[in-house]
Amino acid sequence: MFIYPTRNYARFETPHHIKSTPPQRSVFLPQTQQQHIPPQGHKPPKIHLPENFLAVAVQIVYTGDTANIPMVARVSLADYRGNVVLDTLVRPTHEVTDYRTAETGLVADHLTNAPLFREVRDHVLALIRDKIIVGHCLWQFLSVLCISHPTVDTRDVAAFVPFRRGLGCGSATPPLQVLVHRLMGRSMGLGYEHPLENARAALDLYRSAQHPWESAIDSGSWPCTLPPVGYAEYFL
Repeated sequence: MFIYPTRNYARFETPHHIKSTPPQRSVFLPQTQQQHIPPQGHKPPKIHLPENFLAVAVQIVYTGDTANIPMVARVSLADYRGNVVLDTLVRPTHEVTDYRTAETGLVADHLTNAPLFREVRDHVLALIRDKIIVGHCLWQFLSVLCISHPTVDTRDVAAFVPFRRGLGCGSATPPLQVLVHRLMGRSMGLGYEHPLENARAALDLYRSAQHPWESAIDSGSWPCTLPPVGYAEYFL
């Protein structure tokens, strides 16, 4: 079981055990999934500088009598090259009824003296303002932090249509581990859940299809499925 040291989180510091290794390059874009690419001769996609992107992920625990209400326990952000921007635990706002210890390695002591939810939320808001956020199931990231973000500035690899069709998952949301394994040929999340690893993996997937993704948006298309209807308020 992976256990996080708690002393490094009080001031939004990067934990010493996390190495800021550059994300691996990946190559995947099914040739049959080119319907969103503008025709030849179309102007090239708008260039977004690397500093305009942030990869994001959260780790959740559960609250409620039946442990069915997600609550943020850790937030991780990485830049376009996978370097750590923020990695912090979050003090619970309600009683935790399920720490998901087997998956997260978290127990009560890890969160007792963690930064307050409001402090972390305000810090994340400042970091992602005017940025394009990349992640998997971004509706979860936004909802547990009570944050709204412009839809046009989101890149959700769980909703990218060519990825979903390439996997043949239909209307089901493909897990990040499946996307990474099937489309990039590598494994992740072995033994524990790591939000920083999740953020970097989502970034790798996005970068593997960045050109057609941005070309589709520039042509007036939106190459992603809509988020679940219950989360619409978090997308501006």
